[in-house]
Amino acid sequence: MLYYLFEYLEQQFQFPGASLFGFLTFRAAVAIILSLLISTIFGKRIIRFLQKQQVGETIRDLGLEGQVEKAGTPTMGGIIIILATLIPVLLLAKLENIYIILLLVTTVWMGVIGFIDDYIKKFKNNKEGLKGRFKVLGQVGLGVIVGATMYFHEDVTMKEKLPQEQQNVLLAENPNISPSQLFEEEAKSTKTTIPFMKSNEFDYADLITWISPDLSKYAWIIFILASIFIITAVSNGANLTDGIDGLAAGTSAIIVLTLGIFAWVSGNIIFSDYLDIMYIPRVEEITIYIAAFVGALIGFLWYNTYPAQVFMGDTGSLTIGGIIAVIAIAVRKEWLIPVLCGVFLAENLSVMMQVSYFKYTRKKYGEGRRIFKMSPLHHHYQKSGYHESKIVTRFWIVGILLAIISIVTLKIR
Repeated sequence: MLYYLFEYLEQQFQFPGASLFGFLTFRAAVAIILSLLISTIFGKRIIRFLQKQQVGETIRDLGLEGQVEKAGTPTMGGIIIILATLIPVLLLAKLENIYIILLLVTTVWMGVIGFIDDYIKKFKNNKEGLKGRFKVLGQVGLGVIVGATMYFHEDVTMKEKLPQEQQNVLLAENPNISPSQLFEEEAKSTKTTIPFMKSNEFDYADLITWISPDLSKYAWIIFILASIFIITAVSNGANLTDGIDGLAAGTSAIIVLTLGIFAWVSGNIIFSDYLDIMYIPRVEEITIYIAAFVGALIGFLWYNTYPAQVFMGDTGSLTIGGIIAVIAIAVRKEWLIPVLCGVFLAENLSVMMQVSYFKYTRKKYGEGRRIFKMSPLHHHYQKSGYHESKIVTRFWIVGILLAIISIVTLKIR
């Protein structure tokens, strides 16, 4: 809203300083500062409100050190993250941008699912919360919305470079030619990026067109199914990671900041040309959302680091996972998720391996056996005697390493 106000002031009255809001970097800087202030200043008030409403965490005795002391800590703190993200975005972003609209829908959609889950747990005295099938149904619904919008909406396009021969001709005619003139016209595409590959572009349509080229018209089905899988997997991964103080919020901040770099370079034709990556018009506006989101996560950490004064609950963890997945899909880096979101992946796999092995050994030997002392993975290290602050810090270090590897993929192919 402020973006449109200052745009009007500049056009009509040449208002001093109004032109600053036309710069993406300035609006991103304001967004992260504003979200930090909102999450830290108003976060305390929200925590007090949750305490008055007796929205305290119910702790199951799993035999973990320091677990009993956490009982009664306010949960549903994901509300802080959501508000601290939405307010700066609504004030500073171009609200007609389709990518911003998708992320706003994702935030509200997943936030509502998580809120209902937490509400049932706290106010209906049902420890199971929202039934798993309804959570999955919500994730699938979001996947359909995101996938269909990305495939069918006219503003979701890509620009590919002209063939090398044609580029050479244009450069020979005019060595000072603009980088934008070396790209083709905007076009719809189901292409995405495969990391570490020399020819690192992959077209979802190829999964079916090998049978018959006529099947290309059904590529939207493949794209939507991929979106559903990615959103479900990442949101559940974030949910499982939220088990000890500061782990999910800190890890997510690292992931989202990295995705912000991808969004910025993918939406900038000069950097896209230099790095030889796909140019995605209008996707750079996501940088505003990401800046606000990172600020909200860091501000939330002020109250969520050990010993936590508030937990994010499913209101926060499901929302965080959904947002990360949608940003990755938007910037065509969804197949980088196993690397970038390696912490989420490890948490997911540890649970799957533990449950599968337990069921297998119970059937074969009459008693269930375990691979880990406890799953998800962070609980295994707790059971091994590590303090949760050390576990969180080391997981953050691993997250930073994975983020660096992900950024390096821009040039390593």
